[in-house]
Amino acid sequence: MVTNTQLKRGAAFATICCVVFLVGCQEEQVQQAQPKAPTKVDVVTIKAETIEVKETGSGRVTASKTAEIRPQVSGILQKRLFTEGSTVKEGDALYQIDSAVYQAALASAKADLAVANANAASLKEQAERFSRLVKQSAVSKQEAANAVSSWKQAQAQILAAEAAVKAAQINLNYTKITAPISGIIGRSTVTEGALVSAAQTTALATIRQITPLYVDMQRPVTAVLKMKRKSTAQEIPVNLVLEDGYPYDEQGKLEFSEVSVDETTGTVNARARFENTQGLLLPGMYVRATIITEQISDAILAPQKGITHQPDGSTAALVVNPDGVVITQKVEVGDAIGDQWLVRSGLNPGDKVIVGGLQKVKAGDKAEAIEQGRLDTTAGSGTQSQD
Repeated sequence: MVTNTQLKRGAAFATICCVVFLVGCQEEQVQQAQPKAPTKVDVVTIKAETIEVKETGSGRVTASKTAEIRPQVSGILQKRLFTEGSTVKEGDALYQIDSAVYQAALASAKADLAVANANAASLKEQAERFSRLVKQSAVSKQEAANAVSSWKQAQAQILAAEAAVKAAQINLNYTKITAPISGIIGRSTVTEGALVSAAQTTALATIRQITPLYVDMQRPVTAVLKMKRKSTAQEIPVNLVLEDGYPYDEQGKLEFSEVSVDETTGTVNARARFENTQGLLLPGMYVRATIITEQISDAILAPQKGITHQPDGSTAALVVNPDGVVITQKVEVGDAIGDQWLVRSGLNPGDKVIVGGLQKVKAGDKAEAIEQGRLDTTAGSGTQSQD
C-alpha cells in the first residue's frame, strides 16, 4: 500500500526531472543559437615578385687547350728545361735532344747543295757556249740540246738539294722541343739520358691551358627545347659551387649545347666558359653548375603544401576570402621553384592560401587566417636538378 509520504516523494522527483530536462533544452537552444567560432588556419599571402628560373646539375672542369708533348725526332734526351707544374709560354724550350747527328746531316745536305750549284754553273756555261757554236755549225744541234737538258737537270738537282737542307734544318730544330701552347705543364715522364723516339706513344709531358677553361655538363632536353623556343641572343650566365661547398665567385657564360641527345640519359652535352683569372678551377674538378635560364617579372609563387591535386588530375588551393570564408580555387601550376610552385593562373597577389590546418576546414567554412612567413629556400630561384 502506497503511503502519502511516498506519493509526495515521487511527485517531487518528477518535478525535479522536468526542471532538469527543461534547463537542458534551453542550454542546447542557446548553444545552437550561438554561431560557431572560425577555425584557425595558417595562410601565406600571395605576392608578385621577380624570380630567376635556374637548372642545376653536375659538371666537370676541362682545359680550354691540351697539348701532349712528343718528340718529332729520335735521340738521347740531354736536358729538361722546365720546372714541373710551372707556367710555360708558347715557344718556350722544354727538352733538348742530342743534336750532333742532325747537325752532321745538315752539314752534309749543305755540301750536296754546294756541289749541285757548282755543277749547275758549269753546265749552264756549257749550254750557253753550245748555243753560240751551233749557229756557226761548230757543234751539232743534238749536242746543243743535250747541253741545255743537262743544265735543266742540274737546276732540278739544286732544288732537291735545297729541300734536303730544309729537311735537315727542320730535324735539327726538332732536337729542341718547345711548347706549342701556353699553360701549366705537368710532370715529365722521362729524365735526362732517356732514349726518345719520334714514333713513341707516351707523351713526355702535358700542357693544359686553364685560363680560360670550360665546364662540361649535362642538360635536360626539356630545358634545351624551352631555350630554343625563346630564341634569345642574350648570354646565359652560369654559376658554380665547388667541391668544398663554397660558391665560385666568378660567373661564366654558356657557350653551346650539342646538336644530339644522349640516348642513354636523354640529356644534351653543354659547355660553359670561365675566364678562371685566379686559377682556382683545375681540369678534372667536379663542380655543381647552375644555369640561369630565365628571369620572370611579376611571378606568382605558391607554397607546394598549399596546392592539392584533385582526382581529375587538376590542382587547386583553399583560399580564405576577404569575408573569412574558405573557397576552393582552381590553380594551374608550372615549374617547381624550391618549395613553391610557379603559378600560371588561378591565384592573384593578395590571395591568402591555406598552408596549415587543411584537414580542419572545407569550402564554405569560416576561418581565421594566421599569416605565416614564407620559407626562403632558394632566394626566389627555380632549380631543376640534373645529375
